[in-house]
Amino acid sequence: MAALAVVRDLREHWAPASAEELERFETDVLSGFVLARASAGLADGTIRGDVGHLDQIRSWFGRPLWDMEPADADVYFGKVLRHSPSGTRLGRSQALSTYFMFLELRHKVELHRMTGRVVECPIDEMNRPRGAKDAQLRIPPSEPEIGTLFTGWGGELATCRKFAPTARNYTASKLMSQVGLRVSEACGLDLDDIKWDLGRFGKLHVRHGKGARGSGPRERMVPLINGADRTLRWFIEDVWGQFDDDHTRPGAPLFPSERKNTDGSARRVGDDALRNGLDNAVEAHLPGWTDKLTPHVLRHFCASHLYGKGLDLLAIQEVLGHSWIATTMRYIHVQQTRVEDAWVAGMERAAKRLEGLAR
Repeated sequence: MAALAVVRDLREHWAPASAEELERFETDVLSGFVLARASAGLADGTIRGDVGHLDQIRSWFGRPLWDMEPADADVYFGKVLRHSPSGTRLGRSQALSTYFMFLELRHKVELHRMTGRVVECPIDEMNRPRGAKDAQLRIPPSEPEIGTLFTGWGGELATCRKFAPTARNYTASKLMSQVGLRVSEACGLDLDDIKWDLGRFGKLHVRHGKGARGSGPRERMVPLINGADRTLRWFIEDVWGQFDDDHTRPGAPLFPSERKNTDGSARRVGDDALRNGLDNAVEAHLPGWTDKLTPHVLRHFCASHLYGKGLDLLAIQEVLGHSWIATTMRYIHVQQTRVEDAWVAGMERAAKRLEGLAR
């Protein structure tokens, strides 16, 4: 009968590393984590978000994250983040879980050799934050309210102190309401991205659309419907030249900044300028929506407005650049009337039944 082998705990054999070695190793591991996530195709913003979460946890913990135990995670998520938004808690726990998965796959043996620890994620089924990310029901302004905003804003152009930047902010917000551009997409547009010869109205080549689940930029062609073609023609013919005098320059931004490059050409506007322009206009011309009407709410207005005008869901999905039709449905659900229609139809059926009984 064969003798049973002696099973030894993996923690018994290790050579402790110095504090300097561990510090360098921790930096190298994080760099490797970033590179691995980039090679998986995640967008830079997604990676920055995960690293930011890890940095917040590391600052609180005060030691390398591989030293965390479930009890530490209990304290952090149960006390420190107890009253934080659920989206923050979920994002932070997901980043920590992904980081420990990376440690286990890539550095388990090396970590044991240096620290004597066996990698084990401190997030488990007992302390994993539950729930979904905080959702906010975005009910956009009505069509008359949006009309009031842009009528007042347009009238302001005749008397404002700085015509060009005010007209630029007005045009960018108008496009958000007409074809659902994201503010980041508007900032990333070049003059060359307007393709006047495509389709019946012309199209915008949106090169920096948001990808699904951090997949990176997702391009799309946006038709200049809903008056967007007239908005852009006016801006280019009457306003753009006040920022820059070279329409043919490669990479010339559609929405320029007042600041100049070293060669004298206009820089690209930042999203803060467009957001601030909208905030100021809302406060002046639609004060009931102050601090509530954002670029993203204008995007919701666009979806609801197009749906109300008879555009089908698939067409709206294409305009907005959504990967999933379910996302588009969340944008226009406040305009859908299937419950009301079912109620009316039910009442009509009930009335007919009663009518038959009365006879």
